[in-house]
Amino acid sequence: MRVAIIHYWLVGMRGGEKVLEAICKIYPQADIYTHVYDKASISAAINSHTIYPTFINSLPYAKRMYKKYLPLMPMALEQLDLSQYDLVISSESGPAKGVIPNSPAVHICYCHSPMRYVWNMYHEYYRKSGIMTRLLMPPLAHRLRAWDIGTASRVDHFAANSVTVANRIRSYYRRDADVIHPPVDTQAFRPVPMQEVGDYYLMVGELVGYKRPDLAVEAFNLMKKKLVVIGGGEMLDYLRKIAGPTVTIMGSQSFDVLKYHYARCRALIFPGEEDFGIVPLEAMASGRPVIAFGRGGATETVIDGRTGVFFKDQTVETLIDAIDRLERMDFDPADAVTRAADFATPVFIRKFSNFAYKALGTEPPPAVRPAQIA
Repeated sequence: MRVAIIHYWLVGMRGGEKVLEAICKIYPQADIYTHVYDKASISAAINSHTIYPTFINSLPYAKRMYKKYLPLMPMALEQLDLSQYDLVISSESGPAKGVIPNSPAVHICYCHSPMRYVWNMYHEYYRKSGIMTRLLMPPLAHRLRAWDIGTASRVDHFAANSVTVANRIRSYYRRDADVIHPPVDTQAFRPVPMQEVGDYYLMVGELVGYKRPDLAVEAFNLMKKKLVVIGGGEMLDYLRKIAGPTVTIMGSQSFDVLKYHYARCRALIFPGEEDFGIVPLEAMASGRPVIAFGRGGATETVIDGRTGVFFKDQTVETLIDAIDRLERMDFDPADAVTRAADFATPVFIRKFSNFAYKALGTEPPPAVRPAQIA
C-alpha cells in the first residue's frame, strides 16, 4: 500500500513529531510531506523516510520564521501531487489536512488541534502581536478559517488526540472524531526509592503565557516552598526576575536532567490548559503525582485523588489549596506508573492501526495485526 503522511512542519521533536514517529513505525514505507524541513532537528526514525518539503521550505529564513508564511501554506498544500497514494494521513496542528488526495484514496487526519492561531487561541495571539501583525491578522485569519472549514470535507475520517480536541473538531468542522491519545515513551522513565525523593516541586514545559508558569512561581514565592522550573521560552527572563529564593529557574535541560527531576520531585505542577499534555504522564511514569488545572487533556490522564489533584481556577489561592490537598493525600507511586502505562507507545500503535484499517474497510493481515505490532 502506498502511503503519504502530511505533517505541518519538521523543525524539532515535540509532541506532534513523537506521534509522527509512531505512525512511521506502522508505515515504514510511507513518504512524508511537510512545509519546512530541518534535518538536523529531526530524529533518525523520521529522517529514514523520503521527505518532500513544499515550496515554503525554499523561502527566506523558513526554518526559523516558518509561521510568518502561514497564509501561503494552503496554496503550498494544494500543489502537492498525491495521486500515487492509496492512503493519506495528515498530522494536523498547523495546515496539513488541506491536501488534495486522489479520489480513490482514503484520507485520515490525526488532529492535535485545529489551528490554534485562527481558532481557540486567536485572541491571545492577536493581543501579543505587533502593530503590523494586528493589522493583517483579522482579514488573513478570516480567510484561513474559511479555507480550514472547507478542507475538513477533504478528510474521510478524523482522529483527535483528546476529548478536548474532539470537541473542537465538532464545534469548528461539524465532524465527529475518534479519540486516540498520543504515544508516551513510558519505558524511558523509572521511579526511584522514596528515600531519594526530594522536598521540591517541579514544573516542566515551554515557558509561554497560556501554560501559566507565572502562576506556579507566584504561588511558591508566597508559600516559600521549593520549586524547580525546567524549560525555555519567551517568559524565561521574566520568570527569573520574579522568582523568589525558593524558586530555581533552570531553563532548558538535557533529557537526563529532566528524568532525574521527574523521579525525585515531590509532585509535578501543571498549571496550564493543554490539548492533551504528555508532561503529566512522564511524571506519572516516573512514579510522581501531578497537581493540574482541571481543564483540557490533563482531566483525561490524571486521576483526581489517586494519581494527583486538580484545581478549578487559575489563581494562586486555588493552586496553593491543591498543593495542601496533595500533601495530605495517601499516594502510591505504583498507581501513577500503572496509569501512565495506559498511554504507552504500543497502545497508540494498536489503536491507530485499528483506526486506519477500519477507515480502509479492511482487516489487518495476520502477519501485521496491531496486537503483534504492539
